[in-house]
Amino acid sequence: MATIEELRERLKDIDREILRKVAQRQELAAQIGGLKQSRGQSTRDFAQEKEVVERARTGARELNLPRGLAEEIMELLIRHSLTRQEQQRVEYGGGGSGRRVLVIGGAGRMGRWFVRFLASQGFEVVIADPAGPVPGFRHHPSWEEAGLEHDVVVVAAPLRESEKILRDLAGRRPRGLVFDIGSLKSVLREPLERLVAAGVRVTSVHPMFGPDTELLLGQHVIIVDLGVAEANRQARRLFESTMALQVEMSLDEHDRLIAYVLGLSHALNIAFFTALAESGEAAGRLARMSSTTFNAQLEVAGSVARDNPHLYFEIQSLNDYGSEALAALLYALERVRSVVLARDEPGFVTLMEKGREYLSSRQG
Repeated sequence: MATIEELRERLKDIDREILRKVAQRQELAAQIGGLKQSRGQSTRDFAQEKEVVERARTGARELNLPRGLAEEIMELLIRHSLTRQEQQRVEYGGGGSGRRVLVIGGAGRMGRWFVRFLASQGFEVVIADPAGPVPGFRHHPSWEEAGLEHDVVVVAAPLRESEKILRDLAGRRPRGLVFDIGSLKSVLREPLERLVAAGVRVTSVHPMFGPDTELLLGQHVIIVDLGVAEANRQARRLFESTMALQVEMSLDEHDRLIAYVLGLSHALNIAFFTALAESGEAAGRLARMSSTTFNAQLEVAGSVARDNPHLYFEIQSLNDYGSEALAALLYALERVRSVVLARDEPGFVTLMEKGREYLSSRQG
């Protein structure tokens, strides 16, 4: 019989071969993406994806592998192929052509995302940020020093700073497209209205994804309509070469929905990990007997806990509609508490059934 060391050496060889094959597959996917681009075809081909997964299922059956494992591997490879093809499309189809962009707050996490994204489209990107430079890009400590002769100005600063920057920009009337990327728009309403009144091509954008996002497939980009159609059109064009889903809405509709999409979900997770932290139960002890649901909730709550607390406070405190979502959460928790204390099983079942019905409706 082979020794453990010998078997591990064989595993090492197989792992290397797997990675070589993955690299070859990615290269072929890139070539396919280039051909799709030259023919004007869509990046995503659902029929082909289905065929790839079906082949994996058949192969798994023939090789006596778990079907789920084969599906997970192929879906992961498809996703990475789409990421590479989308990046190619952004580079090939980008409308930068050397036009100049100023990213105010470009050293921040989402600012850096926009710096990379716009640079990949062929824009000449300049950063203005007191936090310091980003390697490979021209930098100014303040946006006032950078001048305003740019074709696009992106305001990627924290909300309170963005409010002041937008107000100052309204007084200087930049000639190019101007947009912020704030998670809330209530606090920016007055300076945005000043920009509109000053005749600036201004809109407001909310990328509904984080700074580590590579593939925009299934991700939403919100365009908040301020009544300047040309600005909306130019902002939408920046994302046309991606697979992002673009949604246009008013400022009030945006913040009302964000109170639930971000405000409610953040508050729920903050309440969850606060209750655990103050329970007196050791985290390690809970982990030894955790359930599938508990683990899933811990994963989401952990992501929230690791994020920027100052940004999360702004999302909770600066939204004109924020108290509505928090009140709904308090009311819901009290209803759950009351039916449990009353040992009201029919009432508890009703809550579960109403939730199931509501959540299933989003599929329609």
